[in-house]
Amino acid sequence: MDWFPVVFITFKVLVLGIGMFFAVKWHYDQGKKKGTQRAVLRAGGKMAAVFLLLLLGLSLLTVGLARMLGLDLTFP
Repeated sequence: MDWFPVVFITFKVLVLGIGMFFAVKWHYDQGKKKGTQRAVLRAGGKMAAVFLLLLLGLSLLTVGLARMLGLDLTFP
């Protein structure tokens, strides 16, 4: 068995697990503070809106580049 996937998948799972733990802990601690619930919801809404706008922009850029390169994007 090749060692590369074993080491780096294990590393990835470990790093993501630690990151998720601290993200959940931080959000839990922020939720305990009084008056921050509305601010957290507002920030989450802003991030969701930015994400959707970036996703739309990336999609339009991808379609434009594909058409410029002459790729066939029609569905059968």
